Amino acid sequence: MPEDSFKNRVILVVDDEERMARFIRLNLEHDGFQVVEAYRGMQAIQALRDKLPDLVLLDVMMPDLDGFEVLSLIRETSGVPVIMLTAKGEEDDRVRGLELGADDYITKPFSPRELVSRVRAVLRRTDAASGMSSRERLIEVDDRLKIDFGRREVWVENRLIKLRPTEYRLLYHLVQNAGWVMTYDQLLSKVWGYEYRDEPHYVRLYVNYLRQKLEKDPANPKYILTERGVGYRFVDFQKQDSVS
Repeated sequence: MPEDSFKNRVILVVDDEERMARFIRLNLEHDGFQVVEAYRGMQAIQALRDKLPDLVLLDVMMPDLDGFEVLSLIRETSGVPVIMLTAKGEEDDRVRGLELGADDYITKPFSPRELVSRVRAVLRRTDAASGMSSRERLIEVDDRLKIDFGRREVWVENRLIKLRPTEYRLLYHLVQNAGWVMTYDQLLSKVWGYEYRDEPHYVRLYVNYLRQKLEKDPANPKYILTERGVGYRFVDFQKQDSVS
């Protein structure tokens, strides 16, 4: 039976062997996970930005960028847990992956039971470290604004607000770092990618879009605050709750 706390968690599977990716997907979906597949390194990086997975299963041996190169790119912008998949089972590969920031590894061939067990274990550790379970991904900022990252839904005054994918990604990273200033460079890297690092106007434009949809008075925002010359900060709603 699927474990309820992990139901609908999104797993990104990165493997150039489509049969292997399909084998992994079928077993994870059977256990209640949602699965996104990528077959090349740069496709994986794009999927990471677009789908915001809860965990990445990353094969070491791939034709364009190998798993170590992809892991290095992931770790420059994301702390998402990563499990490396290796056919070699060599200690050097395991050590290298862990030193680059992998959370665990699985040696091929592996059983469906081992796969699901490792995924669950890493998600449990990640949830414990962050203090957030999957059920707590429903965030009540205040009486007006509620965000459900599990369902990818945003509600303002009990109305479902439609966000474009880029707007959602930007909101996700701002909210996940609530109370902290996110610089233009950080937001550009996480939401748009490295090639946009010299385009801060993208951030300003999409923050304006978000404010029009979320704020009661976009000219005097209370959720997405400007740190002039630096970037933006989402209001620290958790601190507000503790004070109240």
